[in-house]
Amino acid sequence: MSAADSIGDRSMKASDIFIKCLEDEGVEYVFGVPGEENLDFLDSLSRSSIKLILTRHEQGAGFMAATYGRHTGKTGVCLATLGPGATNLVTAAAYATLGGMPILMVTGQKPIRKSKQGRFQILDVVDMMRPITKYTHQLASADNIPSRVRECFRLAEEEKPGATHLEFPEDVADEQTEARPIRSSLARRPSAEPKAVRAAVKRLEQAKAPVLVIGAGANRKMTGRMLLQFVEKTGIPFVTTQLGKGVIDETHPKFLGCAALSAGDFVHRAIDAADLIVNVGHDVIEKPPFFMKSGGCDVIHVSSRTAEVDPVYFPQIEVIGDIANAIWQMKEDIVPQHWGCETMLAARAAELAHTATLDGDTRFPIFPSYLVRKVREAMPNDGIICLDNGIYKIWFARNYAARQQNTVLLDNALATMGAGLPSAMASAMVYPERKIMAICGDGGFMMNSQEMETAVRLKLNLTVLILNDGGYGMIRWKQANMGFADFGLTYGNPDFVKYAEAFGAHGHRVESAAHLPDLLKQTLNAPGVHLIDCPVDYADNDRILNHEIKELSATASTSTSTST
Repeated sequence: MSAADSIGDRSMKASDIFIKCLEDEGVEYVFGVPGEENLDFLDSLSRSSIKLILTRHEQGAGFMAATYGRHTGKTGVCLATLGPGATNLVTAAAYATLGGMPILMVTGQKPIRKSKQGRFQILDVVDMMRPITKYTHQLASADNIPSRVRECFRLAEEEKPGATHLEFPEDVADEQTEARPIRSSLARRPSAEPKAVRAAVKRLEQAKAPVLVIGAGANRKMTGRMLLQFVEKTGIPFVTTQLGKGVIDETHPKFLGCAALSAGDFVHRAIDAADLIVNVGHDVIEKPPFFMKSGGCDVIHVSSRTAEVDPVYFPQIEVIGDIANAIWQMKEDIVPQHWGCETMLAARAAELAHTATLDGDTRFPIFPSYLVRKVREAMPNDGIICLDNGIYKIWFARNYAARQQNTVLLDNALATMGAGLPSAMASAMVYPERKIMAICGDGGFMMNSQEMETAVRLKLNLTVLILNDGGYGMIRWKQANMGFADFGLTYGNPDFVKYAEAFGAHGHRVESAAHLPDLLKQTLNAPGVHLIDCPVDYADNDRILNHEIKELSATASTSTSTST
């Protein structure tokens, strides 16, 4: 029975109409931590088909809602009370807005017409949310609820997706209203302008060595399909950003690698060999996959939005509109040329050879390249890994071949810690039939480890792989490379096996390199929540780049002078 079923035909309680609006938008879950100011909302929700997912922290609720939005394209909804509840959603709001994930945050507030508690717990939450959301509003009248809820969903899902926020004061929640939900309208994204498409195709046909760079905005089902057809027809090779991983199967022969770093990697050798870059779905919020410079090669910007001009990004041609349609138009118009992409493919071959020298390293604690290979072997093509933020994110972005869209969830926009476990939990809810793995550093895991109880309570099937090095590994690596003393970045950890068991989960510990694949197979094929404590060795992080990249450069220079 819905929240409105027991209400008369005319007047409805404001909190009931709010829930009715959410039902009409197709909301399945509300993730959150309610407070006193949400009790009317909670009561109305108790009579709804929408499920409350009670989390242990508002940040975890926000991360789960954002991941739900990332997978489904539909707005994820999360709930918090006023004051500290609302401030705890700030990081999740930024995570969703920068990462392009649609969410609606609903926060409570003291009565706005009559207050007996002075300024207790009261912050200007609407102003606080304004810089990190697409839309924020305080509901001052029950009659306005349907229009404001519809506006939040419209803006949250409109390209580029992001966070919206409504503050719902408790006296407004108790009002009566005759308002009813507003149905969504049929809306289609505009198609790219044909003259812009023609200009882009003409420039492509004039190029000698073009390359595609696939970013976050291209991570849509139809766009991926059109891009694959474009690559198959033209033979133009492609690179992905971290948020573009899996748009096209990364075992494709034209895949050149993921721009996990900003510069100086094998993939950047391939990009440097191009005389034209087609940047698809790019957003300057992502860490740049390449840097433009005056006099450098031209860039074609294909996106739903015009390019934000930046000192390192100022494209010469822009194709603006629905990205899938733009790529389809370009594919239909283009006449394939004899483009010379040998240098790019050679850089990719060098990277694969380099990786092959590393991922057989069976030292213990586990070497990251070996770890990535064993996780890839354990996960099916549609399995989903959800990474927290740390140095291992670079290893996985570079070396883990994503076979399908949204099967490698990482954050390279806000790059927050603490999101790995909640995002894996939401993934397990959206895709209960798939294998799901959270991959977290020990530091990031502990930031939202309390959600292990939530995962157990929800009876999720989930593996949580903790990479245990007793410190903030990425910052220590940077600290060492800058010549600073090792200081201030190490800590102690609990016994993670006992910690997992205290929550009712299953705890495991990796005892050797050979033990890792056995544990991965065991936990991925068993029901329930499983935690694996995996000691890791980051001592050779510089082998990601430095020596081998210099060696590649020297080889290229020798070849050039010999041929000369």
